Amino acid sequence: MYKKIQKTASWLKQRMTTSPQTAIILGTGLGQLASEITDSYEFPYEEIPNFPVSTVEGHAGKLIFGKLGGVDIMAMEGRFHYYEGYKMKEVTFPIRVMYELGIKTLFVSNASGGMNPDFKIGDLMIITDHINLFPQHPLRGKNLPTGPRFPDMHEAYDKKLIAEADAIAKEKGIRVVHGVYVGVQGPTFETPAEYKMYHRLGGDAVGMSTVPEVIVAHHCGIRTFGISIITDLGLEDQPVEVSHEEVQIAANKAQPLMTEIMREMINRA
Repeated sequence: MYKKIQKTASWLKQRMTTSPQTAIILGTGLGQLASEITDSYEFPYEEIPNFPVSTVEGHAGKLIFGKLGGVDIMAMEGRFHYYEGYKMKEVTFPIRVMYELGIKTLFVSNASGGMNPDFKIGDLMIITDHINLFPQHPLRGKNLPTGPRFPDMHEAYDKKLIAEADAIAKEKGIRVVHGVYVGVQGPTFETPAEYKMYHRLGGDAVGMSTVPEVIVAHHCGIRTFGISIITDLGLEDQPVEVSHEEVQIAANKAQPLMTEIMREMINRA
């Protein structure tokens, strides 16, 4: 696996004209941030050696390089999900490649279902911690030389970046909330009983991504900031039906606010 990672990174390095230290993963309905990137060049996933290809509607599937607010940036437009049938090492393969390319800071975005009664649809939830309920761990197997066999997870989400996001949101009058993200495999949305269980376990929002990427980024020593758009609510005793289309609509409405925070954070990095 490590040889594949190095081969992919080498292929990209030969074609890259920038040297980004910051990367963004764009999730469901959040790909519009890509339009903010200037002087861009891109590589479709299917052209990159060893890269998986996303199968989900709304996930375009390409690596974009360029500038965001004058800062060299790398963006994943379209991510890979465990529920698509990939192994965890495939889901997190791009993070390993990012490390080999010199990425130091990772911004992760996603759409999630809120379980905290104080949350509203369209809220931006800054992820302060996560609960990993995926059935397979991304670090299972032979340890790669990017980090320790047993990594400490006390600060998987960088506290300085969280404080910076809070300050920016306050300056710009953008409502943000904090919370714990529960990572599950999907692809089903949660039952009312599952929402209740996840909330009682300590979760504020639940989704089908992010946790594997963050674990691997942390293992590689990459600082990570995560933000969720609350696209639906699964409150106890208030069951609500939800569809993928509704999730995308809610995510797109909140997109400009998330973009504003991300852009400013990258500018200040």
